[in-house]
Amino acid sequence: MSFTPSPPWWRSAVIYQIYPRSYADGNGDGIGDIAGIRARLPHLKDLGVDAVWISPWYVSPMADAGYDVADYRDIDPLFGTLEEAEALVAEAHESGLRIIVDMVPNHCSDQHPWFRAALAAGPKSPARELFHFRPGKGGHGELPPNDWQSCFGGPAWTRTTDADGTPGEWYLHLFAPEQPDWNWAHPEVREEFESILRFWFDRGVDGFRIDVASLLIKQDGLPDKASLPEGAPSPDADRPGVHEIYRAWRKIADSYAGERVFVGELWVSSESLPRYLRQDELHTGFNFPFMQAPWDASGLRSVIDETIAQHAPVGAPATWVLGNHDITRVVTRYGRTDTSYVERRHGLPVDLGLGLRRARAAALLSFALPGSVYVYQGEELGLWEVEDIPLGHRQDPTLHQSGGEDLGRDGCRVPLPWEGDEAPFGFSPAGTESEPWLPQPPAWKDHTVAAESGDPDSVLELYRTALEIRRTEPALGDGGLDWLPAPDGVLAFTRGSGFACAVNFSESPADLPAHTELLLASGPLDDGLLPPDTTVWLRTD
Repeated sequence: MSFTPSPPWWRSAVIYQIYPRSYADGNGDGIGDIAGIRARLPHLKDLGVDAVWISPWYVSPMADAGYDVADYRDIDPLFGTLEEAEALVAEAHESGLRIIVDMVPNHCSDQHPWFRAALAAGPKSPARELFHFRPGKGGHGELPPNDWQSCFGGPAWTRTTDADGTPGEWYLHLFAPEQPDWNWAHPEVREEFESILRFWFDRGVDGFRIDVASLLIKQDGLPDKASLPEGAPSPDADRPGVHEIYRAWRKIADSYAGERVFVGELWVSSESLPRYLRQDELHTGFNFPFMQAPWDASGLRSVIDETIAQHAPVGAPATWVLGNHDITRVVTRYGRTDTSYVERRHGLPVDLGLGLRRARAAALLSFALPGSVYVYQGEELGLWEVEDIPLGHRQDPTLHQSGGEDLGRDGCRVPLPWEGDEAPFGFSPAGTESEPWLPQPPAWKDHTVAAESGDPDSVLELYRTALEIRRTEPALGDGGLDWLPAPDGVLAFTRGSGFACAVNFSESPADLPAHTELLLASGPLDDGLLPPDTTVWLRTD
C-alpha cells in the first residue's frame, strides 16, 4: 500500500500575530510580556489557530518597539527572560501551537555591541565594514553620502562624531537613526545571523518571519536614486545576492526536524516575488496587495488571481493578510469612503458599523482562499483603530521622523481588552496600578474576549466557528480555486467539489449560488438573499 505524506503544516496554516507589548501584561507594569502570552495561550487554542507569530522580543532600547535589536540571543527584560521564552515555546507545543518569531536582519540597534565598536574604532576600521559608513559630500563632508530617504521620513543617513569631537562619517539607516543597516556583503554578518538562527531553532521555535526581507543587499556604490536612468530598479531593491542568503538559511531550517519555516516581508514587485519563494529559499511571503486592496469586487478578484498566478510557477502557497501592527485596523479602513490602504491616514470620517460588517465578510473571504492566512491580534474581536490617542502618549518614531505629519502606528497597537467594564479590561492583573502603555477606549468594554465569548452574533464566535470549519473541511487550506458566474459586485468561487464561498460587495441583495446547506454567514441573510457586505460559506454537494 502506498503512503502519501501529509502536506507541510505551513501551506494551510492560520497564523496569529502577537504584538507582545499589547497582547497581555503578566507582571502589572502596563506593558505586555511573555508571562501574559503564556497566561492567555488558551485563547489562541480556543480560537483555532495553528501558529503564533511574535513580533520582536529581543533586547532593545525600544526606539522602534523592538525592531532595533541590541542582542539577538536574549529577551528584553521588558518582556521577560530567555527561560520564560523557552517555557512559552514548550507550552505552545503542548497546546498544539507552533511559534514563529520575528527576525530583523536588515538593521540592528545603535546600541548593538558591534555598532558601538564600529563607532569607537573610527574610519576605515574593520569594525565599520560590518555596516555602511561613508564620508559625506560637500566641501567639509556636511552633506549625506547620497539622496536616499528613510522609510520613516528624512535622510537615510546620520553623521557620527569622532573621538576629538569633530563631525565624522555618516552611516546608513533605511529606518530610524537608531537602526543602522548591516552590510550583508560582509561574510561575518552572514555567519553571525546563521548562528542566531541555529540558536533559536535549538530552543524549539518553528520558524521566523523576516522583517523587510528584500532590503538586505544594497547596490554596489550606493548610488543616488536621482542618478539612475528612467525605469531602472531602485538601488535598495531586489538584488541577486539576497537569494544566496536565503538559500543558506533554508539549508539550516531543513537540517532540523519538524518543518521549520521562513516567512518573508517582501517589498518587491510582483515579478520579483516568485524568486524569493523558490523551493530552496523562503517558504511563504506576506501578501501586501491583498492587505492594501479596497473593498471592491473587481479589484479584489484581480489581486486574488494575480496572487495565485505569481505563486503557481514555484509551487508556493499564497498568504492572505488583512492587517498587522503597521497599518490601520481593517474595521476602520473598511468604514471609510476610500477603503484602500496606501499610507496611514488619520481623522477621516468613518462608519464603524459598516466597517465591521465588511471586516466580518473579509475574514470569511480570506479564510476560504487557498493557502495560509494571518490574523492580527484583535481582529477576532472586531477592534477598530484608536485615532484619538493624545500626542503625549504616542510612541511610534514615525511621528517624530515625519515632523508630526504622520501620527504613526500606535492606533493599531492599543492593548487588547480581555474582560471587565473598564480599563485595563483584564490586560493587566487585577489591582495593578500601572496604566496600559497606550490608553484603551471605554467602548471596548463591549468587545472584550469575555463579552464576546458565547455570543453567537459576536466577531469572536464568528472566527471560532469559521476556523473550526476551515480545520475540518477538506477543501479549505492549500489547493485550487474555481470562479463561479456571479452578478456584478459579487464574487463567488468553489474550493473542490463540495464547498463554495460568495461575497456581496454591491449595494443590493444577490442570489446565492446553488447549494444544499448554508455552512456559515458573516451576517444575517435577507429573505434567502445575500445582503451587501456579507459573505457566505455553502455546501454544494
